[in-house]
Amino acid sequence: MNFSWSIFIDLGLIAAALLVATYIRARVPFFQRFLIPNALTAGFILLPLYNWVLPLLGWTNAGLGNVVFHLLNISFVAMSLREGSAKGAGKRIFSSAVMTITQYTFQAIIGFGLTFLFIATILPRLFPSFGFLLALGYGLGPGQAYAIGHGWEAMGFKGGGNLGLVFAALGYLWGCFGGIYLIWLARKRGWMDAKKIDSINQKRIRLGVYGPGEKKPVGSLLTTETEAIDTMSFNLAMILGVYLLAFLLLKGLTGLLHLAGPTGDQLAGNLWGIAFIFAALVALIVKKLMQMLKVSHAMDSGSLTRITGASVDLMVTSAVAAITIVTLSTYWLPVLTVAIVGGLITSVTVIWTCSRVYRDHKFDWTLMIYGNMTGTLSTGLAFLRIIDPDFESPVATDYMYSTGITFVLCIPYILMLNLPGYWYQNGNPLYLWLTLGGLAAYLLFCVVSYTVLAGKRSFRKFFTLWLKE
Repeated sequence: MNFSWSIFIDLGLIAAALLVATYIRARVPFFQRFLIPNALTAGFILLPLYNWVLPLLGWTNAGLGNVVFHLLNISFVAMSLREGSAKGAGKRIFSSAVMTITQYTFQAIIGFGLTFLFIATILPRLFPSFGFLLALGYGLGPGQAYAIGHGWEAMGFKGGGNLGLVFAALGYLWGCFGGIYLIWLARKRGWMDAKKIDSINQKRIRLGVYGPGEKKPVGSLLTTETEAIDTMSFNLAMILGVYLLAFLLLKGLTGLLHLAGPTGDQLAGNLWGIAFIFAALVALIVKKLMQMLKVSHAMDSGSLTRITGASVDLMVTSAVAAITIVTLSTYWLPVLTVAIVGGLITSVTVIWTCSRVYRDHKFDWTLMIYGNMTGTLSTGLAFLRIIDPDFESPVATDYMYSTGITFVLCIPYILMLNLPGYWYQNGNPLYLWLTLGGLAAYLLFCVVSYTVLAGKRSFRKFFTLWLKE
């Protein structure tokens, strides 16, 4: 009989890499000093294998994208089913959306400005939307970067799709190594509260494993009789059932949007890209129904946290291993220039703005937004878990809610990114002026929103990177 082993081969390789990474973390002081997550180490172990070794054996990284997509959604279902509430989180959620849109805007302005610098000097035929790949790759992720870059190929931008993936890969690398350094810097300069610094300085935290004879904390509790159904089985059944409902909801919305024609189909495609939002919303509805029926006690928050943690570990390893290394060829100079300058400015502005906007969990928010604005949401979750292992703070959940607001605010932004391509095609300068006007409008929105949210702290100690209380 022929059975498909594809997903289990990928999962087996991920598991092996995680075990090797765990051993490395427990034995090598460098990894302990910088608290490098095992999942990141495992991902970089697999990266060369999936790019150069496994293809020789007829195996590619095609299945890893599916692993990342589904585990991201499942992790948010598990987090949303845990005990807790988003009540009173309105300002935090809006702040998160504003911080995200602000970084999209900065990245677009930086990329657009550097592109025209190259056009005016050494690369006069450079595609004018080239620099927007910074925002697409660093901020929005590989899927959007490839899709939009590929669409520009019809406008004359040769290799636009592959270059989108290049920027996404460079952003992920920048996010991974930059995030590790950021955590080290925060410990050194006291940007985290003393309790967290003391916690991550403990030997077991640095090693990543408990020693023999050490007292081990309880990670989950039994809420069902194992003879009937194991507690972990029950919690997994709830998560997978909710995920099925989220899939059916998205299928229904896709069918309705299809009636609106090509525009509706494009919007539906974008909705599938943020499926984790719908998965989390369905989970919240199910949790509310269980509370009303007085059966929510059957769920165990500890088990849900363990499932979330396992999902994040597997997801992050897959996401790093899935990076495709492609040849930069003739675009190497503008790619590296835009990527490095954009990465530096993103790092500085995230730290500067977040330290002034947020009052509670300041560094948690900084780390989460930094990870998402350079790598992907999985990067932010991976780094957040270093300082918040059980996702006890509201940061991850609030950020998930904020992505719905961000999506709505980004619709004009995504449409605007195509305008320079139209100018490149027909030479009509109106498209260029519309692009500049759009960037100016987003910048104005960001400045006004930031000033309202940060209040008197908005520009306090302007030349100080991190504003302490």
